[in-house]
Amino acid sequence: MESLKQELKEKIIEVLNLEDISTADINDNDPLFGDGLSLDSIDALELIVMLDKDYGIKLVDPKEGKNIFKSIETMAAYIATNRTKN
Repeated sequence: MESLKQELKEKIIEVLNLEDISTADINDNDPLFGDGLSLDSIDALELIVMLDKDYGIKLVDPKEGKNIFKSIETMAAYIATNRTKN
């Protein structure tokens, strides 16, 4: 699970072009939206595309995404349970 969390941090920085942030700046339980990384709705769409492309997870319910994208911890747990690609 720790390697998945690290991988997610790296992918988020890359996909969202977060040039001023390193993986060490992202804590596993920090909120991704709002006070944490301050991501927005466009970033959420990018994360949904990343889940589909990299892990084979298709999100159809926006409310589901809100829960999944709370933190690195919640994303990693969801991916570990639902991924169809390795």
